[in-house]
Amino acid sequence: MMRMRVGTRLWLGLLGLAALALAAPGARAQADYPAKTVTIVVPFAAGGTTDMLGRILADRLGQRLKGTFIVENKAGAGGNIGVSSVAKATPDGYTLGMGTVSTHSINPNVYKTIPYDHVKDFIPLSLVASVPNILLVNPEISAKTVPELVALLKKEPGKHAFASSGAGTSIHLAGELFKLASGTDLVHVPYRSSGQITQDLLSGKILMTFDNITIAWPHVQAGKLRALATATPERLPFAKDLPAMSEFYPGFAATSWHGIFAPAGTPKAITDKLSTEVQAILREPETVAKLKAVGVTPIGSNSAEFAAFIASETARWKEVAAKANIKIE
Repeated sequence: MMRMRVGTRLWLGLLGLAALALAAPGARAQADYPAKTVTIVVPFAAGGTTDMLGRILADRLGQRLKGTFIVENKAGAGGNIGVSSVAKATPDGYTLGMGTVSTHSINPNVYKTIPYDHVKDFIPLSLVASVPNILLVNPEISAKTVPELVALLKKEPGKHAFASSGAGTSIHLAGELFKLASGTDLVHVPYRSSGQITQDLLSGKILMTFDNITIAWPHVQAGKLRALATATPERLPFAKDLPAMSEFYPGFAATSWHGIFAPAGTPKAITDKLSTEVQAILREPETVAKLKAVGVTPIGSNSAEFAAFIASETARWKEVAAKANIKIE
């Protein structure tokens, strides 16, 4: 009996050592993260707000975690192409993705099919920031207010177009909301980037757009573009003279938001570390000042808070898409 008990204890001890040996490489890999280059996929072209935020995070994460973080732009299909590549990536922490209100709340409600499940295929790491969209027009047109613009559009129904950075983006939905609220007839023209929109708006090829304030505001301040309203529920603190669309159409709101995600299945030790670091970055005085200077509100949230926010936004945009009858093949 004594020999059997000793033998059993020895056998169990050997099994325990074997288990520790097997677990050690994975544990060390997570503790040493990042041991190689981490790619943050931005599902839109370079130069836009999502790209800017992705590059800020890549820079600061690299410095804080003493590793290399790079941005890779994969634009197309309203963000679906880039986001899909993140969903399909190896879930080891070395591929992350920027997501937006478009990719994770609007697109699931307006596209007939999308190549990812915006909930099941991702771990939401942190809500990064919210960004106002503002209504812009070419300054050469006669309209200087929202009512004047609406009057102009109603005189020439179907003649004018509004641009967006892609079907299903918050900029697209803001334009559709405007059409519904104002009873105007506009043609939607999707572009690949905000930079292209700005060029055509400056040249007069298109009449109007709703765009992120980060891209638009410098052109407004320079007098190259005319801002008529903000799509936020209230006026902006740094632009008190700019009316909110809700002053003309109560309840109007089309704010853009941006967050960072990991593929589903990424080890919790890594996602927890990344979430904590991103939240810390968004509290850094220098980062906060940099973002607020261009009209961006830094947020920072944990995974559970971000998941709950995505659920509420998905429900809200589902209702909007149904009212506007937006369906994208």
